Amino acid sequence: MTEYTVFRYRQAGHQLLTRRQLRAIGRRPGGQEPVAEIRWRRGRRIAYLYDPALALPVRPMTPAKARALDAAMRARRTCPECHIDRGYCIPTSLGTCSPCAA
Repeated sequence: MTEYTVFRYRQAGHQLLTRRQLRAIGRRPGGQEPVAEIRWRRGRRIAYLYDPALALPVRPMTPAKARALDAAMRARRTCPECHIDRGYCIPTSLGTCSPCAA
């Protein structure tokens, strides 16, 4: 296990970014190891921090990826009982849409 510089919550400053923050500016870690981490909730929560200078641009969405993503989301919205696209993701707790579960 690699040792990182550990910061407390809101103490890291703005020079290091999490994966989500990198994604928001159109970047990705690009294989680099985290340079630090933030720990909060008594160490039960951890966020890894990356150097934005070493980050690479996000790969563009290809037509094939877009089709695959659309198909996966359509499958999550389609009820296995009535086979209707409900327009919302079917809850896994029910396994079917609300009308079929009732």
